[in-house]
Amino acid sequence: MPSTRKDLVKEVSGALGDIGTLLPLSLGAIGVAGLAPVPVLLGFAAFYIATGLYYRLPIPVQPMKAVAALLLTTEVTSQSLVASGVLIGAILLLLGATGGINHAARLVPGSVLSGLQLGLGLLLANMSLGLMATSVPLGVITLAVLAITLKVLPNWPAALIGLGVALAIDAVLGAPGRTLVLVDSAAFALPQLPAMDDWQQAISMLVLPQLALTITNAIVLTALVAGDYFGEQSHRVSPGRLSVTTGLANLFLVPLGALPMCHGAGGVAAHHRFGARSGVAPVLLGTGLLMVAFLPGGLSFVAAIPTAGLGALLLVAAVELALSRRLWTAKPSCWPVIAITALVTVWADPFFGLLAGVASETVRAAWVRGSGVESEDPKDV
Repeated sequence: MPSTRKDLVKEVSGALGDIGTLLPLSLGAIGVAGLAPVPVLLGFAAFYIATGLYYRLPIPVQPMKAVAALLLTTEVTSQSLVASGVLIGAILLLLGATGGINHAARLVPGSVLSGLQLGLGLLLANMSLGLMATSVPLGVITLAVLAITLKVLPNWPAALIGLGVALAIDAVLGAPGRTLVLVDSAAFALPQLPAMDDWQQAISMLVLPQLALTITNAIVLTALVAGDYFGEQSHRVSPGRLSVTTGLANLFLVPLGALPMCHGAGGVAAHHRFGARSGVAPVLLGTGLLMVAFLPGGLSFVAAIPTAGLGALLLVAAVELALSRRLWTAKPSCWPVIAITALVTVWADPFFGLLAGVASETVRAAWVRGSGVESEDPKDV
């Protein structure tokens, strides 16, 4: 818990560290796909507050990226979205409650996890550059301010300063590419119950692609990165518990109009990089989302945050995730495995990156044994 005013300011700054992921996808789902804004924001608020109180660490809540991307680019019905949330939630709850996800996580070699972390960092960096491209001057200046603040003034609230600079530049330049204009109509509308065709569409288009990403990034890697940052404090952040909390949130909140949600390794890196060190940060962000949902003008204010500024925040988090300490201390024989895993993750998706990484790690381990090189623990990169 924050013990001084300075600590509280850092928690506020850290709470905003992951909005570069949260806002573009969630506001896109509202503005493009037509989801009712209040249930979406309330879903994130409830899950963020519960996450902060339960884990007592800055564990993030994010839109499920594969589901959100398909929602924005294909004709997915709101009923199919509900079906996907219920199905994904039930599967994750089962995996977490039975302990199956913990056993699966222990089987993944450390070199493969490092490659997945690098690949996901590169994917986030690519997304952030796309956001910054909407207004290059604003994005570059905001990024420079963030980098200087984090390097020269590490005790200052970098995320707050960066967002303030982005809003000021936007006011002067009228930067294009803001997040989508929101419509207040149907703000509280709840989705209809899914029919049989909606369940089929959910399974074929949404559930399978998202499960691969959720299990690797939102569960296994989130637990790993939390352990790297917080050590013994992260004992509650296990793959099993992350799977259970994600499952419960989707089972109960998505049928009420929330967007399918998960945790995320990049979000842990983002919250930590910008100063969050406890569960206060997610509780603060969840409370802020409640205010945005209910206070007059709240939705319009959030939608007016320049997209390029959000991209700058996201790029800092992407670099923090990709260039982990584990990457720099990896054994030379593990570098090819890390590279293959990362490249396939970027080229295809994390599930195929995982498969490619496990296959290449098997080859590497056999080569190490056959060449007489001193035995290495595949968990220890």
